[in-house]
This record gives sequence, structure tokens and C-alpha cells, in this order.
Amino acid sequence: MKIRLLIKGFKNAIHGLVYVFKNEQNFRIQIFVAFIVVMGMIIFPIGDYERIALILLILLILILELINSAIELFVDVTKPRLHHKVKLIKDIMAATVFVASTGAFIVGLLIFLPHIFKIIW
Repeated sequence: MKIRLLIKGFKNAIHGLVYVFKNEQNFRIQIFVAFIVVMGMIIFPIGDYERIALILLILLILILELINSAIELFVDVTKPRLHHKVKLIKDIMAATVFVASTGAFIVGLLIFLPHIFKIIW
């Protein structure tokens, strides 16, 4: 194993994360929501499997947003922004993140609502 190549790979990955964080508002929002969910995991007495599900869902959403950002950059480079298929590709990728986020939101509600209702009532 070549340590220099490994370190360079980590640096590249961190550079990509920083780029997306700085340039993509949705990614920042998703990081904020993930922070709130993690706080909920600490505050409420949820089970281990629920914690695992929430962590996996957080990772899924962030990974999909990273893929979405990469594909958007790629199609902007390969085709002019005005091409109708570029818009369609971007819309489909946004829909992918939206569907996954909606599913994660529903799972989060199913996990956290019983605990929230115990506090309210």
C-alpha cells in the first residue's frame, strides 16, 4: 500500500466534501437536518436498530446529494446548460434525492413521534 496515494485520496475526498458544502445549499440543509436527527437520537431513548436505520438514512441522503452534485457538474461540462436533456437529467437527480428524503422523513416521524407524544401528553 502506498501511503502517499492514500493520503492524496483522502485529501481529494475532503476537497470534494468542502466544495459541495460551500456550493450546494441543499447539502448544507441536509447536514443541519442530520445534526437535528443525531440530537434526537441522543435525547430520546430509541433502540439500537432505530439508531442504525437513522444513521443509514442520513448517509443515504448525503451520498445521493453528493452524486446529484457530481452529475450536475458533469452534464454542465459536457452539454450546454440550455440543452433540454440537461434540465431533465438535473430534474431526475433532484427527484431521486427528494424521494429518498421524503422516505427518510417518514421513517424519522415513525421513530420519533411516539417519544415526542410522550413528552407532550
